[in-house]
Amino acid sequence: MTKKNEAELPKTTEGFSFSNFYQGTKEELEKVVWPSRKQLVSESAAVLLMVTLSASLIYLVDGFFGWAAKQVF
Repeated sequence: MTKKNEAELPKTTEGFSFSNFYQGTKEELEKVVWPSRKQLVSESAAVLLMVTLSASLIYLVDGFFGWAAKQVF
């Protein structure tokens, strides 16, 4: 048995309909669970920390290989 897709809008033969697009967008945005300020801040801090750590690791590895290449050549 197949389930009906909730996000499915009625098909029109006219092509693009701005009103259907707007209605569908509004319905989908009402389903979004927005994060709290505390959750947003903590997850943003985690992302910034991981990006900083990754960039630092790449910088150190690049420096090491640059140094090793100078020693060899």
